Amino acid sequence: MPRFLAAGRFLFFLLISACAWFSTLAQNTAEPAETLPPPKRELRAMWIATVENIDWPNQRGETPEQYRRDYRRLLDAGQKAGLNAVFVQIRPASDAFYKSNLEPWSKWLTGTQGKAPAGDDDPLPFLINEAHRRGIEFHAWFNPYRASMDSVTRRLAPNHPFRQHPEWFLRFTGKLLYNPGLPEVRAHITRVILDVVRRYDIDAVHFDDYFYPYPEPGQVLHDEAAFRAYNPDSLKLADWRRQNVNILIRDLHDSIQVAKRWVKFGISPFGVWMNKSKDFPQGSDTRAGQPSYSNLYADTRGWLEKGWIDYIVPQLYWSSNFRLCPYPVLVKWWAENKFDRHLYIGHGTYRMLESTRSDTTWRNPRELPRQIRLNRSYEGEVAGSVFFSAKSVLRNPLHTTDTLTQDLFRYPALVPAMPWKDDLPPLPVANLVLRRTGPTVTLSWQSGPPAADGDAATYYVLYRFGANERSTPNDPSRILALPRPAPGYPATYVDTTAVPGQAYAYYVTAVDRLHNEGRPMRVVTTGQAGPELAQGQAPGGTKPVASAPAPAPTATQPDPRFSLPNGESPDKAAPLIKVKVKEKEKPKKRGFFGRLFGGK
Repeated sequence: MPRFLAAGRFLFFLLISACAWFSTLAQNTAEPAETLPPPKRELRAMWIATVENIDWPNQRGETPEQYRRDYRRLLDAGQKAGLNAVFVQIRPASDAFYKSNLEPWSKWLTGTQGKAPAGDDDPLPFLINEAHRRGIEFHAWFNPYRASMDSVTRRLAPNHPFRQHPEWFLRFTGKLLYNPGLPEVRAHITRVILDVVRRYDIDAVHFDDYFYPYPEPGQVLHDEAAFRAYNPDSLKLADWRRQNVNILIRDLHDSIQVAKRWVKFGISPFGVWMNKSKDFPQGSDTRAGQPSYSNLYADTRGWLEKGWIDYIVPQLYWSSNFRLCPYPVLVKWWAENKFDRHLYIGHGTYRMLESTRSDTTWRNPRELPRQIRLNRSYEGEVAGSVFFSAKSVLRNPLHTTDTLTQDLFRYPALVPAMPWKDDLPPLPVANLVLRRTGPTVTLSWQSGPPAADGDAATYYVLYRFGANERSTPNDPSRILALPRPAPGYPATYVDTTAVPGQAYAYYVTAVDRLHNEGRPMRVVTTGQAGPELAQGQAPGGTKPVASAPAPAPTATQPDPRFSLPNGESPDKAAPLIKVKVKEKEKPKKRGFFGRLFGGK
């Protein structure tokens, strides 16, 4: 019996040790908690694909009322999830989701290519305005070279470019493609895109991954005639094809900059530029079958290095455990090869809606949060995420959209600024007024005058702190709202979450079209019983005025907790409007808020 007792004690010890070991292992392999607030600046977007009605419209031939309702539903889902940008496919196959004299209406909108929507409706202003109303950037997504999804030309509209210039096109794998080797083709594509840039209020021009077509076994792209006619440098075929795409990207970048300097240009390529295993030392440690440099003739890394694009969104649709192209390996490679341009990651969230036999890790609800947290670990290198596609945000697979809403994107984020395009912030807001009656606090203000570059405020950031709390602009949990009033109207915000009897300090900053944030204005409420009103503004001054010029802001005493660089006083550079409040704080050294918003 003593031997059995000893054996039992020994087994019990082994069991306890095993449990402790498994517990430690579980802790080490668990997903890291989001202990720090998410970044204040982060692009959060989704693609809205129109080709084959993947995301929108729900079906061909919908009435404008139907497709508008469907679009609002997608935007509402994105806004609820915390997104701040959409990439909407407005030219899927040499056709248009807008009124164009260059290419026909899309059949995926109206049911028949070339047929206008009911009432001759132009959806694009609506698409843009609905996004902007929600504080969401609008990236106009073009497919540059695809002319049709089949090669049955009798179905093409009379005003399709093929009808006038059949010599511009190639047939490959049952599709009709523009020939990238023809200068006339490049001129037409550029003309189509600049037409949209000039006529519509888009924020960016966006290309997907389709350049030269993905190779297919036994299929040959017959561009020999163009190769002979337009190859003055006697390049090899692969180099000549890459040069053709390079010319389009370079010239389009320059043309967009001239037309509207604030419009961005970005591309979403296949996720692997080149494999290192193919004797390309600059490539990634992957084994992808269709690298963009060699197979699609798209030198995406070179475009970044030359500054021809403002951002890149590699389609890293593989999971963290995918053997040939692991997600962590590619994020690291792109972070090291972005050449001071913005890097956003394209996530294959559609795979959660499929039976992903080749990449079963996508069945794990932790995979997407794991990828986003990995992106954020490359602070200053990976600037955001784009999800393919909108349906995967709307349908909430594996409750991952809930995870975005409640955790990862719980607080708002500003779109990252692009200093190579514009680094001059707008001037501070004018006539900041606070009125407290009962449980609510109402704030109103007007845009300041345009900055030296002519830019006025596009939207605002409203922060809220305790009245005596140290203010920092880098914590997005303190952002109360990102108001975007109609042009020409003052902004008004009603804070219904203010606790009665509690004093608050509100800061308002102006942000321009390219997301440069200006210096703050500050107003304080004491939280005392009875109505409160900020100085310098008569009651009723919050009523929107469409055209009256804003009166000069009232100067007040400098705020001892907020200072600007070069010894400037706050009332000189950015007047503060305050309510009466008793404070006994000693002046502090220049704080984080001042360092961040104090200029260049």
